[in-house]
Amino acid sequence: VTSPCKILKCNSEFLAATSGSHHLGTEEAPEFCTALRAYAHCTRRTARTCRGDLAYHSAVHGIEDLMVQHNCSKDGPTSQPRLRTLPPGDSQERSDSPEICHYEKSFHKHSAAPNYTHCGLFGDPHLRTFTDTFQTCKVQGAWPLIDNNYLNVQVTNTPVLPGSTATATSKLTIIFKSFQECVDQKVYQAEMDELPAAFADGSKNGGDKHGANSLKITEKVSGQHIEIQAKYIGTTIVVRQVGRYLTFAVRMPEEVVNAVEDRDSQGLYLCLRGCPLNQQIDFQTIHSAQATEGRARRKGPSLPAPPEAFTYETATAKCREKLPVEDLYFQSCVFDLLTTGDVNFMLAAYYAFEDVKMLHSNKDKLHLYERTRDLAPGNMAPSGTTPALWVALLCLSQCWLGLL
Repeated sequence: VTSPCKILKCNSEFLAATSGSHHLGTEEAPEFCTALRAYAHCTRRTARTCRGDLAYHSAVHGIEDLMVQHNCSKDGPTSQPRLRTLPPGDSQERSDSPEICHYEKSFHKHSAAPNYTHCGLFGDPHLRTFTDTFQTCKVQGAWPLIDNNYLNVQVTNTPVLPGSTATATSKLTIIFKSFQECVDQKVYQAEMDELPAAFADGSKNGGDKHGANSLKITEKVSGQHIEIQAKYIGTTIVVRQVGRYLTFAVRMPEEVVNAVEDRDSQGLYLCLRGCPLNQQIDFQTIHSAQATEGRARRKGPSLPAPPEAFTYETATAKCREKLPVEDLYFQSCVFDLLTTGDVNFMLAAYYAFEDVKMLHSNKDKLHLYERTRDLAPGNMAPSGTTPALWVALLCLSQCWLGLL
């Protein structure tokens, strides 16, 4: 399913029509106003399908502000978009950014290094929170992942198959809020089959402020992998498209994670609070049912047949190719293959774990081995149990279930 909201198309057409013109003299003002009117016309055409879209509302307000700043009339000619080449050196990158725009230098100059945390969302979808809680959720529709004083992240999850409760992330919106002399407000938006290497306004950094280069987008693999560095808040974000769906991973200092005006009255924020109980799926119980379904048909109705010919054995063998440690990432992979039949979900689990290895500050907490809501704080295997022993216990339990 592709979103009918075409705000990204409007943004790119406006950028193509105006790149470089707002840096020129006043003789370019009429041309800029013409492009602005075309931009406004484009947003009006897609208004009905963009009602709940954060990037759309940001664009509409931005157009109004620019109209006022450039004394543009709302009536008049509109331009057709045309490509322009950015002049050399117009990237606005500056090496003399203020110290306040580098988190570690400014906030922690005379103190210990900040404690970084990680949150990730991938697959069907599976969520690893900032507190290392691991959950599998339904969360269909739009849900906030992060909501603090510096940025908002919202994901939209859609059904993987018609009538299925299995969902995956089809759209992602990130809003970086304006911050002192460092960055202007910037919106990043990705959808299925559209992973831009730029913000919604076409820029690749934080705008016109002196510390604009403290917010940058880098394209790692075209159409598949981008990385956003927000140095002014010590944050790294990785967004990937794997198959048809998106994955999200972030590394963020605890101080930034908890920077909210009123934490007690703060709304749902999945990376911090996890999914609501009524949205969680106990996929390990489903694993057991799928593993023994062939022997248990007489005990009740069988589970829906998977769309492809993955059995529990072939799914575990496939996941083991990329995920040799049978932790929760491995089990998520098996669950997704059985649920969707799409081998790309194996790659989503693999890349999610690769992002954990890159972004998580505590290398002892990379693997999680059990449903974290059943464990003590820290969400690792019980104290004194080594990962190898814990995996062995899991294997024994699965074998026992297979004999029932």
